[in-house]
Formats: sequence, structure tokens, C-alpha cells
Amino acid sequence: MPVLIGEIKAHLKADRESVLRLALKRVPLPKDEIKRCEIYKTSLDARKRDNIHFVHTVYVELYDAQTEMNLCEKYSSLKYVENQTLEPQFGNVKPDGRIVVTGFGPAGMFCGLVLAEYGYKPVILERGDCVEKRTEKVNSFWNGDELDEETNVQFGEGGAGTFSDGKLTTRIKDPLCRYVLEKFCEFGAPEEILFKAKPHVGTDKLREVVKNIRERIISLGGEIRFLTRLDDLKITDGRVRTVVANNIEIKTSAVVLAVGHSARDTFEMLENKGVFMEPKPFSVGMRIEHKQRDVDFSLYGNHMDNPYLPKGEYQLSYRDKKGRACYTFCMCPGGYVVSSSSEKGGIVTNGMSEFARDGENANSAVVVSVSPEDFGKNPLDGVTFARKIEQNAFLKTNSYTSPAIKVGDFLGEVSSRFSVKPTCSRGVSYCGIDGVFPEFVTDMMKTGLRNFGNKMACFKDKGAVLTAPETRTSSPVKITRNEKGASLSVENLYPCGEGAGYAGGIMSSAVDGIKTALHIMEMYSNQ
Repeated sequence: MPVLIGEIKAHLKADRESVLRLALKRVPLPKDEIKRCEIYKTSLDARKRDNIHFVHTVYVELYDAQTEMNLCEKYSSLKYVENQTLEPQFGNVKPDGRIVVTGFGPAGMFCGLVLAEYGYKPVILERGDCVEKRTEKVNSFWNGDELDEETNVQFGEGGAGTFSDGKLTTRIKDPLCRYVLEKFCEFGAPEEILFKAKPHVGTDKLREVVKNIRERIISLGGEIRFLTRLDDLKITDGRVRTVVANNIEIKTSAVVLAVGHSARDTFEMLENKGVFMEPKPFSVGMRIEHKQRDVDFSLYGNHMDNPYLPKGEYQLSYRDKKGRACYTFCMCPGGYVVSSSSEKGGIVTNGMSEFARDGENANSAVVVSVSPEDFGKNPLDGVTFARKIEQNAFLKTNSYTSPAIKVGDFLGEVSSRFSVKPTCSRGVSYCGIDGVFPEFVTDMMKTGLRNFGNKMACFKDKGAVLTAPETRTSSPVKITRNEKGASLSVENLYPCGEGAGYAGGIMSSAVDGIKTALHIMEMYSNQ
């Protein structure tokens, strides 16, 4: 149960040993009492360009837990942290049918993994293909082939996060976050994610991690059925009795809904079944691309070429007097803009980076918050709103080539040239974005971009490129659940993860999947 020693400031070249020595000077201890000492978290402080440095947190684990607690009482700068382990409570209800997990993104994956590790042998349904075949189909689409509506950037093993930057940052402060990071490392992620303040796996390494988790679940008796979409739930007396997938009925005792934010046909099926859902706020906008060197210079100035500095990344926001926000989202250093459609006749964009983040460009979503007051208060009105934007973009180019525009042209401040070569995987058409978004969205994006230009020099570049649209920032619906994790209207249906409206990103989705598994284990025995 480690003690954390925070605020260890060290120069950029400081190695591990020197950082640990600095930490131990704070708390003098005989070496023979130390069981383990390691860097726990590292962040970069680049607020002052003449004093760019790392700030570390170090953990020290002693052989005697009581000594650790005494130290924390004596030194106010120390923090006592419990080791992150699962302590499930097991119910005594014998399952009458399979525990079915629908969706094999981060939420469904970690839910299925925990259930399998504790002997529940779940059956997992994934509408898309395994990650190896999925990668082939996505690359084929990016190279100009037809869109596969079942296997694409949104659907398939690993979920939408598989074709992203693989960010493992999150705003939630749940202790299970550490557990998730350790599991990622167990299955092949680089160990640096355990101590980086902004950890990422990269799409290339994430695919291998996903495959390894799949193989572990299968080795423990779990079952994963790819190309198997959830088609129907047969509900009687407030319980799901059977799940229908590919015309096959599966008797079930509990169903986990971890279907992701793009499963619009599933949302429609749930509404028809009377499952309680609500519309929720989300955001829409475009992807902006700058040269990575321009981002680095904006953050680091003349230190931009220092090899000890990470690729520059940012997070910017602006809120108007009415409370509407424009902000950057899912920033991908050294990354690429990718075509991410999952429905024919609609264009969607997203960002992706590999682990090395060595692409010439950086990209980020620039999005505007929208709410039921903007698009309607029926459960699926947000879906309709986002779909209309995607279809408008498709009509601009009559293809999956994304509409694009220079920042200067978008702002009405005409620029003479593009300073950035677009990276969008299906290409771009310089046709502008008129008619793609409602006017209030484009107006707010313009205001936000001007504000961001006052914060970072790269946002003053009128030759940077904007590619439309980004519409899948989060789920437009919330499948409301009770304190036991079950649906308000179906007692053995467990909405979970980003698609259900309870997470945003890989880490929070994985944590929500684990908690859902624990809820099911509290009810059912594993015999």
C-alpha cells in the first residue's frame, strides 16, 4: 500500500534514479525498510518557457504498512494510497441462462474480462469483426472501397477507440483507473502508461492489447461471437428472457448493453421495446489540422526541438454568456484525420495517432456543445440531429470525401494558401461547409477559433485546414439505470459505457464495464 510523494520537480534530462533520490530526501528512511520505490506519475510543466521541467510523483512501498501510515501522519506532504484490487461480492442466485455482454469495446471488454476471470463464462456479442479482419476492412474503405456498415471505425473488436490515439486520460478519479492501466500493461501496453500524466497506447499497439484480452477471455471459458449484432430482446414481466442475434435465441439471466455511441439501430430497437432512455447533450464540429512543429513552437518556443520534450498537445475551451461551449477534443499529436462513417450516405471524421506520434500534422476536434433544447427532447432526437449533419456533408461531395475549408476562409479572413496538407484517409474536397451545420454551430465555432488564436499561436494560422464533420464525440442518448446498474424498466438489463451515456473515452468506459461486472456478480453466483 504505497505512500505517494508529490511535487518532485526535476529538469528534463533527469533520469529515474535521480528523481527517486530527490523524493527520498523528503522522507529519510533506512534503505532496508523500503520494499519498492518507483515513479508513479509524471507531468510536464511548460507554463514558463525559461523553466520547462517535469513534475513527478513517486511512490514508496515499505515492508511494514503501519510505518507507512505513521509517515503519512507525520508528513502532511505524503499521501497514503490503497493498492488497487478487486474485491467482488458474490450473490447466491444461480444464473438461469447465459450472462450476455453486447459490444466488445472497452466497456464490454473489461466487463467480459472480469466476469471471465471470476468464473462466469460470459458470451459476448460483437456486431463487427475481430480486430485483424476489422483492420483490413477499415483500410479497404479508406482506400476507396465500399463502406461495410457492420465492420468499420465505429464497430468491431475494440470499439471506436481502436482507431484513435488510444488515450488513457480521463477526468474521473476512480481508484479503478489504476487497475485498468495495470491490466493494459499485462496485455501488452508499454509500461510508461503507468506513470505518464497523459498516457496513450496508440492505435497500433492498442490492437495487439485488444487481441490479447480476447484470447484471455476465451481461455477462461468465455465465448466471443463476431459479426453477431444484437437484433432483439424478448422481455416478459420486466426481464429479458432471451437475446436474439443472427436469428439465434440465447437464454439469458443478465444482459450488458455496452453497444457504443454509434449503435443507432440498437437504440431504435430499445425504444420500440419500451426501455427507458433520455436524450443527452453531446457536441458536434470539425477536425482542425496544424503542422505538429507549429503546435510544438506554440507551447515550447525555442525549446521545441528538445528531444526530452513530448509531442506538444493542448486542450482549449471557450464558453459564451449563455453557457454554450466550444472546445477542442481528442487532440492527436503527430496524427491523422480518418474517415469514420458507419452509415451509408453519411460522412463522419475522427482523429488517430500511432504510438510514436510521428506524423507531420497534429489534429483535434473543434466542437460545439448541443443539448435537447437545440435538437428536441424525445430520446432519439439527438441521433436524428447528428445524422442530418452527416448526410448534409455527404451531399456536399456526393461521396465519402470529406468537405474541407481553410480556417481563414471559414472565418471570412481570406488566406492565400493552405499551410497544411490534409491527411483525411478518404481525401477532402475544398467545397466549404455551407449547409452542413446549423448556423448557431458554425457561429460558435468561429467565436471559439478566434478565442483559441489568442491562447496559442498555431490557431492564428489562416492556412490551417478544417475537415467536417465530427459528430460522434459521445452518445446522444442515456439509457438510464438505477443504483444497482440496471435499467429503470428492465431489471436484468445493464446499460454500460459510453453508448449508454455513462462514460467518455477508453478509461472511463473500461471502469464502467468493471463496475457493471461487479453489480452482476453481487446478484449471481458463478456456479
